[in-house]
Amino acid sequence: MGFASPNHPIPLLTSPLKGEEIDSGGLVPIRNIAVGLLLLIFILISGISGASAQEESVCIKCHGAQTGRLAAPVGEWRNSVHAASGISCHGCHGGDPSDMAMAMSPERGFLGVPRDEAIPGFCGRCHVGVKDDYLASAHGRALGRGGPHCVTCHGSHAVRTATPELINSRDCSRCHEYGRAEEIKSAVIDTDQRITGIEQSLAALHRIGITTREMEGELFALRNDFHRLFHSVEVEKVRSRTAGFQADLAKIRGRIAAIEAELNRRKLWGGAVVALLVAGGILAWLLHRSYIDDKKAG
Repeated sequence: MGFASPNHPIPLLTSPLKGEEIDSGGLVPIRNIAVGLLLLIFILISGISGASAQEESVCIKCHGAQTGRLAAPVGEWRNSVHAASGISCHGCHGGDPSDMAMAMSPERGFLGVPRDEAIPGFCGRCHVGVKDDYLASAHGRALGRGGPHCVTCHGSHAVRTATPELINSRDCSRCHEYGRAEEIKSAVIDTDQRITGIEQSLAALHRIGITTREMEGELFALRNDFHRLFHSVEVEKVRSRTAGFQADLAKIRGRIAAIEAELNRRKLWGGAVVALLVAGGILAWLLHRSYIDDKKAG
């Protein structure tokens, strides 16, 4: 059985129902239909639960059963952007997530916890561009001499989605005065808000069946490139490149606006057609009543 889609809508049951049977054939009791639907829902829920359970690695099972510091990473990871993206322990630390005995074996690629100096390379296996910008920055040049690294700002397991809010007086002033960091935050926050607004607009279009994948891909790439600027910690560089990002975002916003205008136009025409149909129906009813009244009078 296929699920409904804009191209394959669920067929409507147009036959009137009497008692427990469908008039068209009188062969399918409604009770059986209800039981079938309940079984289908149960199977789907069981399948989803089963899939979630299968996705849990032996790392999660083992550490989740511990207490104290050994259990803490599991709770932190569950609420992280990594967990939301399907990245589990072995995605960073290596090892065999399916074998309890060999999960932490170097033979299976287990890397363990990196030293401070190795953290940028550790995270940079996925975040390549960010790593390059960081290493070229004042922060990166101070690595190994007390300078901050990825974990200093983002944490190790409770990693959040990158937003300008990661730049704040509490965290930045642990190492230096907040003034320069505040200038960078001011330079990027307007553009980041534009990105968020476009994401929300695309989500709204997607909910009503509009294909947005291409624009979502473009926005994803723009957002990642823009967030790389944060790691340069150079105010002038951020300011000089922000205009280019905003121009690219304006192009996506323009395409969204065109789609929204077309949808509004269709709504207006649809409303006009409905109004005409209603008016026609009322006129036909009035003519029919007039005809009946004239017939009775005659």
